[in-house]
Formats: sequence, C-alpha cells, structure tokens
Amino acid sequence: MRRTTRAGNAILAVTTAVVTAVAALGLLLAGTATPASAAAVRIMALGDSITGSPGCWRAMLWNKLVDAGHTGLDFVGTLPSQGCGVAHDGENEGHGGALVTAVADQNQLPGWLAATRPDIVLMHFGTNDVWSNRPTATILAAYGKLVDQMRADNPDMKVLVAQIIPMTPSTCGECAQRVTALNAAIPGWAASKTTARSPVTVVDQWTGFSTATDTYDGVHPNAAGDRKMADRWFPALTALLGSVPTPTPTVTPTVTPTVTPTTTPPPPGGCAAAYRTIGQWSGGFQGEVTVTNGGSAPISGWTASWAFPGRQISQAWNATVTRSGDTVSARNVSWNGSLAAGATATFGFIASGTPAPVSQVTCATG
Repeated sequence: MRRTTRAGNAILAVTTAVVTAVAALGLLLAGTATPASAAAVRIMALGDSITGSPGCWRAMLWNKLVDAGHTGLDFVGTLPSQGCGVAHDGENEGHGGALVTAVADQNQLPGWLAATRPDIVLMHFGTNDVWSNRPTATILAAYGKLVDQMRADNPDMKVLVAQIIPMTPSTCGECAQRVTALNAAIPGWAASKTTARSPVTVVDQWTGFSTATDTYDGVHPNAAGDRKMADRWFPALTALLGSVPTPTPTVTPTVTPTVTPTTTPPPPGGCAAAYRTIGQWSGGFQGEVTVTNGGSAPISGWTASWAFPGRQISQAWNATVTRSGDTVSARNVSWNGSLAAGATATFGFIASGTPAPVSQVTCATG
C-alpha cells in the first residue's frame, strides 16, 4: 500500500487547480474567439462588347453598390478593366464581338469559371447572335448550356439574365424585332431553368431603353444608357447580396490643406496604334486596334487608319469607322477620345473575308 504525504497532497491540489484553470480559460477563449471574416462575394459580368468594351455600366454599378454600403465584393473575370474614368473593380468577361452560341458550342465558359470562381453571374448576352440571325430557340439553348456549366462549377450559382437592350443598327433592319422575340421568350426559359438552390432571375434591361437617346450607334450604350443598365442591375443584385449593416459613425479628422506648386505643362502628346486579329471563322473574322497615348500630355481625340483592301467591316464598337477606297479610318467616340499620358483605348470590329497582316496603323490626334 502506497502512503501519501502531506507534501504530496499539496502538490496534487495545486496541480488539479492549474488544470482546472487552464480548462476554464480554454472554454472562455473558445466562447469569445473572433470569427473568421467572410469571403468576398465574387461577381462575374458575362457578355459581349456591351459588357466589356468598355461596359461602363459595370463601373457605375460598382460605385452604386459601394455608396449603398456593400462591402466584401469582388468583380471577377479574365479580362481587365478598360477605364471609364472612375475607380472601380473592373475585371469582367465581356468579350467584344462574341456570340453566346459560339461560346456555348466551343465550351469557352468552363475555363473562365475555373479561373475566377464566381458566386453570381450577370449575363447580358445575345446581341451578336440576333445580329447574325441566330434563331431564338438556338440562343436559349446556349443560355441553358452556360447555366449548366455554371452549376457544374458551383452548384449554388446565382444567375441574373438580362432581357437585352434594344438595337437598331443601320445594317440590320430586322434586328429590332429579333430582340423583341428573344426577350419575350427569356422569362419562360428562366422559369423552366431556375431551382431553389441555383435561381435564375430575369432582369429587364429592355423596357424604357431608347436606342435614339441611350446608345451612340443604335447598339452600344452611351453614358445615359450605362446609367440605365446599372440602375436595372442594382436591385436584382442587392436582393441576392442582402441588407448591409448600419455603419458606426466615424469622426473625420481635420486636414490642413497643402499648397500645390505651379508646374509648366508638358509638351503635347502623340498616339500610336496596334492591330491584331482576335478570331476567325468561315467567311469572317474579328479585329481589334489598341490606341496608346505615348506622349507626356493628355490628348483629346484620335483617329486610327490602315489599308484594308478586299475586306468589308460589317460591325464596329468603341469607334466610328469610315472607309475611303482601300483605307479604313476609325475615329474615337465621345467617351474614349480623351487619353491621359500612357493611357489606352481599344476598339473592335467584325469583317468579312480572311484576316491578313496589317503592316501599319497610323494614328493622328485631335
């Protein structure tokens, strides 16, 4: 039989007390630990040039969300921002000249999804399909395939699908009615595709949108059109994001103004332009030109020109394109003519024939 001394009893009592205290402290810390911050909600804007070239409704929407108090948002995409003159999260999947039917047929979306992992997709897609006289049923089938691919990437994907803005291009007298037919069919398609886990919500971008006052070419939105689009996306998107917490008031410190010295204006700037072929198909191709202000001073306008024999441009965006003989000239539109030193502007077009190297693109300012 083992005998226990008084000293042993004392040591045992102290040890027990320490263990009890440590256990109690552990419970206390577990109960008061700061939870991990929630991951940002990742939002993908998916479409064609109306979404991405430059798609300034995205900049307006971003700032509208921020002004409303929404935080923890991340606009995602494999394409970068194209400016728009205001700070915003500009990543997107707005591919100029793209057809939703081609994106579906070529399985392009899964790669974009894998690279960006969105939680919510805003899809305004189909304008080029309508222009190319793709049947409404074919366009809706492409929508359906894209939604299936979204759900394969994220079973809880939330999808906002636009009834697309109207279009009245000078080269397509039937396009306005084709848009009407597509938009009329979208709600029924969405109702058949939506699920409780992955809802498909229709956003009416068509009603009240005027090609005369809200576009600069009968197709692409101007500043007024961008504002209308942002205002239509906003309530549908915020319904998915939920309410925002009431912020705690903060005290703004008094800042002593500093005096900025007067500087001598830099010499006038200049511009350069570079052409590339984006893609091609039987009987046609898509081209893109990037204009860069290579000078040290801002420029207020630009015109890019190049020889383009034997090829006809049927559609262009982000520039006004004219032709004289074999020479094509592209003049900036109202919102992308002013370029700061080092800034760029990009415009694109669809042309008939086969692509060929363009030896030189000249650029003139003013």
